[in-house]
Amino acid sequence: MWHKKLVHPEYFQGNKKKNNYFEGWYNKFVSGDEKDTIAIIPGVSINRDDQHAFIQVFLSHNTGKDISLSTYYFKYAFEDFSFSHKEFWIRIGQNYFSNERVELRLRNENLSITGILTMHQQKPLQRSILEPNIMGIFGYLGFMECYHGVVSMSHELKGKLSLNQNDIQFNKGKGYIEKDWGKSFPSSYVWMQSNHFSNQDTSFMFSYASIPFIGLHFNGLIVNLVYQGKEYRFATYNGAKVKHELIGNGYVHYKIKKGKYLLDIESTSTTQIELASPRNGRMIEQIKEGLSGYIKLKLYVKDQLIYEDTGYHAGIEVMKK
Repeated sequence: MWHKKLVHPEYFQGNKKKNNYFEGWYNKFVSGDEKDTIAIIPGVSINRDDQHAFIQVFLSHNTGKDISLSTYYFKYAFEDFSFSHKEFWIRIGQNYFSNERVELRLRNENLSITGILTMHQQKPLQRSILEPNIMGIFGYLGFMECYHGVVSMSHELKGKLSLNQNDIQFNKGKGYIEKDWGKSFPSSYVWMQSNHFSNQDTSFMFSYASIPFIGLHFNGLIVNLVYQGKEYRFATYNGAKVKHELIGNGYVHYKIKKGKYLLDIESTSTTQIELASPRNGRMIEQIKEGLSGYIKLKLYVKDQLIYEDTGYHAGIEVMKK
């Protein structure tokens, strides 16, 4: 079972945890007309003070003139959370999540969101002994403060969601799934993701964080670009180096080098809103995320540009100290 969880991070990792632990699944859905982006984050907060399950909802709507953002936090008793040991699925109350299907029945005084979405033609990561998941060899270690998993870099959506009795169609829309688990989010990090490029098969994720490690800290890099069926992985564990970093107001620019490859990344996010995040397993911190940014990519091989594109509907978080 340990090895299955290692190569399938979507499985619930925390069934033996008793205190100071969180786990959350980040499901991002972009509607077929690309006017609505919805992130649904089911999870658990295991601690002695306020143990509970939750579903966090993040809505982004493009009115044609501007972007409206809103977030909602649905809190459940921990006993309302259930999961499978044999395959991946979780339930929180009347809500169901798996690799293939999401069923939502969420209602409070401000929001009603119900419906079923199915996911098709998922793009999981390429795996090997040294890279069993997106964390590479660090995935084998059992004492990291936070673990990261990528379940699907991109997939096709079918179905619809009723949002306050207004139907949003997701047929021919796109989805993305990743997750985090452990004790706390890194104190300082940059994260971004998009799979809406002019090349329909392109998908991209980026994470650069200050990682506690045996009493010290190091800057951990994880970048994955999928283009024309090939995976370009830039990570600390495979020798990639950050050659340039510039962070401004709503703007991030990185240049990353690995061997003969150079990846140039520029991202912009003009609208952001606060989401709950974990510290010592408790959902008491706040991070700022946008769902409507864009990411410009340029990939070079020995100074020759081989790929250039811009990704939209990008999720972007910048927490730098």
